[in-house]
Amino acid sequence: MLDRLNQAMAHIESRLDRTVDAADLARTACTSEYHLRRMFSALAGMPLSEYIRRRRLTVAGAEVLAGDETLLEIAVRYGYGSGEAFARAFRAMHGVGPGEARRTGAALVSQPRLTFRLTIEGSSSMHYRVVDRPSFTVTGFKARVPLIHSGPNQAIIDFVRGLDKQALERLGKLSDQEPHGIVAVCDDLDPSRAQGTQLDYYQGVITSSPVPAPEGTTALPVPPGTWAVFTTSGPAPQAVQELWRDVFTEWFPSNPYRSRPGPEILRTELSADGSEADAELWLPVERESSR
Repeated sequence: MLDRLNQAMAHIESRLDRTVDAADLARTACTSEYHLRRMFSALAGMPLSEYIRRRRLTVAGAEVLAGDETLLEIAVRYGYGSGEAFARAFRAMHGVGPGEARRTGAALVSQPRLTFRLTIEGSSSMHYRVVDRPSFTVTGFKARVPLIHSGPNQAIIDFVRGLDKQALERLGKLSDQEPHGIVAVCDDLDPSRAQGTQLDYYQGVITSSPVPAPEGTTALPVPPGTWAVFTTSGPAPQAVQELWRDVFTEWFPSNPYRSRPGPEILRTELSADGSEADAELWLPVERESSR
């Protein structure tokens, strides 16, 4: 998988002055566009689109300083419809406008070309299973919240604290599918998985079909499919956030599966003081086709 990602990085470099189509990159990497975006974001720490933008502005910055072409010619080559749009993007990355950079020879910011390499550590094992599931329904209380990669998500904390405890207890009794009990479900995430992007968050249960539920809940039908189930234990919320990261940086590159669109389900049991968690993470996956 890492070799194919590096081929996709080379494809980006060859097209910095042209359109870079994510579907073409996915074909180069022999995977789906959805999985490519997720893998890249997890491995690189930034969305794919942001990396392409920063590489373009890095190369464009060198050409601005060289002074061989007008600023408008450089802007058009790298996909900007006007000099003003180019100047705004240039300043946002480099902290200085292109005209001033050319006049003063200012120091610019560089986004290095990324290369992915495998580091063998072997310090821990991941516990997982892969299961095929028939269709089911997520029934629960729903909120739109920002994605937070590290540390507490205050929007989720405030939302859950505001829920009626008796309604949650009644909802919990409707659970008749694995994972059992009240679960956290994330759906409709932005493909970039960028920090601060919005997602649908459910505090709810898994049922075999839509059921009568407490007032104010929402039903999310989920079609049949394959799921990878991961377990972890450790400090909350770090253990869960690190599990999410490790699945994409370690498990997917080492196994013949890729992520597919669908809700992500987390069942968590906290210790009495809330400092430790036992967690089970369900991710929708599909087997990679051999090519």
